Amino acid sequence: MALLNAPDIAAMAPQARALLINSLPGYKSAMLVATCDAMGQTNLAIVSSHFHLGSSPPLLAMILRPSTGESERHTLHNLLETRCWSLNGFSLDHAAQAHQTSAPYPKDQSEFDACDFEAEWLDEFGAPFIKGSPLKIGCLLREHHPLEINGTHMIIGEVQRLQYPQTAQRDDGGLSLSDMGLVAVAGLDTYTQPNAGVRFAPADTTSPPRQL
Repeated sequence: MALLNAPDIAAMAPQARALLINSLPGYKSAMLVATCDAMGQTNLAIVSSHFHLGSSPPLLAMILRPSTGESERHTLHNLLETRCWSLNGFSLDHAAQAHQTSAPYPKDQSEFDACDFEAEWLDEFGAPFIKGSPLKIGCLLREHHPLEINGTHMIIGEVQRLQYPQTAQRDDGGLSLSDMGLVAVAGLDTYTQPNAGVRFAPADTTSPPRQL
């Protein structure tokens, strides 16, 4: 059993430390965030740092890194400029293409083209979507919070557009992610497609867990 303390972690090689710490949250939802700049130049990037923030209003947040001397962060620049973006789910069949969007392409080269995805524009929304994606979410920027602790940015968006197969929506209103074949990611490089798993009724203090 490995046991690391803070000095041990700090002494690790940067790449090994990044892979280790990114593995700690376990399996996370992987999606592709699509943006464009004010001139219409599109960008596509894989993200696993997005999370539910609230349902009324419907808010999703994500953590993005800023540009550095070694890399540019086109997603952050674009969504702050246009104030909108889309999140797009993908299946395991498209995991290699999705992973490739993390390569440092220059701003004038769209990952849509480089990674063989087709852009789709819906309802005059200001950001592109991925054609054929089983789950498309259009978000409008509501709040932007630079985080002093490590220079990252928390972006909060309100859901403005939703598109998914009607057959994937359960009677209770939730979505069956397994029916859509959506991918989860572990760490920075491992993609998997979970099965339906086990569902339970809402927990209460008067009865044991009830499987649905």
